[in-house]
Amino acid sequence: MQRGSYAPPPAHSPPLHHPVPQHVSTVPMMRSPPPPQSQSHSNYGTPYNGQAGAGGGANFPAFGGFINDPTANMGLQVGKSALYAGQEYMEQNINRYVSIPALKHYFNVSTPYVLRKLLLVLFPWRHKPWSREQRPSSSSPADASTYNSYYFLPPRDDINSPDMYIPVMAFVTYILLSTLLAGLRGAFHPEVMGLTATTAFVVVLFEILGLKFGTYILSISNDSQLLDLVAYSGYKFVGVIVTLVLSEIFNRGKGTGGWAGWTVFGYTFMANAFFLLRSLKYVLLPDSSSSTPAGSGMHTVARSQRNRRTQFLFIYSYVVQFIFMWILSRQDGSPAQIKAAAGAAKGVVGG
Repeated sequence: MQRGSYAPPPAHSPPLHHPVPQHVSTVPMMRSPPPPQSQSHSNYGTPYNGQAGAGGGANFPAFGGFINDPTANMGLQVGKSALYAGQEYMEQNINRYVSIPALKHYFNVSTPYVLRKLLLVLFPWRHKPWSREQRPSSSSPADASTYNSYYFLPPRDDINSPDMYIPVMAFVTYILLSTLLAGLRGAFHPEVMGLTATTAFVVVLFEILGLKFGTYILSISNDSQLLDLVAYSGYKFVGVIVTLVLSEIFNRGKGTGGWAGWTVFGYTFMANAFFLLRSLKYVLLPDSSSSTPAGSGMHTVARSQRNRRTQFLFIYSYVVQFIFMWILSRQDGSPAQIKAAAGAAKGVVGG
């Protein structure tokens, strides 16, 4: 047999193919830290620059640069100046209408005073005297310079002094109580609180405007007249709150109607009217005859003015208070009528 010839093996082997990686891994680039800056050309250095140079190049962040920045300091100064200017502007505009020191006088109350004052408003029949206590102006504080030679004691030292703490708290309590009673009757709706607050505010506003108009017509002037009238106009809410609570208890959720509601309303109205008649005497009936000689013509004029002022005080204490207290204490127990009234008021506002 003849053996076939074989081809000689190739001189070089074929090249090897290495696998290509599918996920490229990123290796962070390592950089050397920058050289520390010299203090000779840096105005915003840190308090650690000197120590960094001595310690072998340690570099700390510049936390003190913002504080030492003159631009930032200028901005802070401008902001403070603008804040002070705004506060001064607000104080000037507020003091133009209401004196802040005088307003603080009406909120200078204590817990015993509040309790005694509430009892006085509800049971004023046997209280004496009704005149306010005064002290000479030499011992008065700096804000009492508005009075001529005497200043009235604050409410915490004189039960006959009017305050604004009780009227404001009674105003807010009346709104919340009316809303709560409406919810207990099943007649709550979102318009109850707004409608009640609007009614109470309008009543107080009309009352104060009427009093100011009457004092202007009758030529009655008093340094603290406006704030006193605002304070006295809010004491009626104490009687209204008592009327609402007792009527709700006796009438079993049927409102302030019926004999029980009218009985409680009659008592609170008479107590409030008597309280105002006695308390407003020094505001609406200032004693001007003591400075006039007896038997002169001016005494006759003062007496005629005093008669008109007495009539005005009687009408305000009884007639006006009856109307306003009846409006504030009127609570109907029918949910349908309450919702109908609220819907009508909403339609008027929307239209």
